[in-house]
Amino acid sequence: MAKQKKIEPLVGEELLHKVKELENVSKEDKAKKCGYYTITKNGIERVNMMKFLNALIDAEGIQLDSAPSANGRGGRSASYRISVQSNGNLLIGSAYTKQMGLKAGDEFLITLGKKHIRLRQVDAEEKEGADVLEEATA
Repeated sequence: MAKQKKIEPLVGEELLHKVKELENVSKEDKAKKCGYYTITKNGIERVNMMKFLNALIDAEGIQLDSAPSANGRGGRSASYRISVQSNGNLLIGSAYTKQMGLKAGDEFLITLGKKHIRLRQVDAEEKEGADVLEEATA
């Protein structure tokens, strides 16, 4: 069997086109033919399905997470569900604030509904208007 030259993994439209072209092939063979494999020291080919599937998700434009973590490591992900703590506080974790690009000192208006709490970030213009109003009443 002739030694096959390893191809650079396909991405984007090129990847999607190749996968459609290989519709009657197993997913492992699709991954391999799209360049998602490595050759071990012993000459054994290993298909990297995770990289292949992630590349497909990216190529389709599906966003599973809104921002990769800054340190590139895993960890807990935001669950979009919180509980009232024993002291009555609701804590919004750093996963949410990082995802929104919030910084210390950013302000929010709180609106209470019958069964909901709505937070709306105060923009710079609103903040300036409130500061002027506070100075006028002081």
